[in-house]
Amino acid sequence: MKRKIKRTYRKAKYVVYRQTILRPIDHLWTFIGAFTGIALLGYIQGTQFGQSDNILLIGSFGATSVLIFGATNSPLAQPRNLIFGHLISAFIGVLIYKLIPDNMWLSSALAVSLSIVAMQITKTMHPPGGATALIANIGSEKIKALGFGYVLSPVLSGVLILFLVAITVNNIPKDRNYPYRK
Repeated sequence: MKRKIKRTYRKAKYVVYRQTILRPIDHLWTFIGAFTGIALLGYIQGTQFGQSDNILLIGSFGATSVLIFGATNSPLAQPRNLIFGHLISAFIGVLIYKLIPDNMWLSSALAVSLSIVAMQITKTMHPPGGATALIANIGSEKIKALGFGYVLSPVLSGVLILFLVAITVNNIPKDRNYPYRK
């Protein structure tokens, strides 16, 4: 019994201390990374698409920023999961919307649940991917009109921009790295 408690304590300690950034200087780097990534997407949105289109700024990128700037050690934040989790989910979201365009509750539920299973199967779990699939079904008419183009832009282009910012900002401090290396 005592051994099991120790093992549980070690696991809890690993999750809390290894995946949560606690030092105040890390909060600054998290802010700089998230601000730069989202600001860059917003700037490109404003200059290339106009402020009214809101195509490049999708909600799941906010959640992605939490992971890649605030939980850099998390397996869910690593590049493979980041990129392929979003792409797989975007593809499934669009596919389900194309198959069931007139039943939002069903297409939304199928898109999210199938995306989760696909990410599990491919070992590319990235929780914001579920939101990416959902946005393909409940997004604006402009998002829906993109069809499978949604996978390339905003999803792939936005993810690559956030990824490049994460690599740059998270590797400036000597004791912080992305992708995570032990």
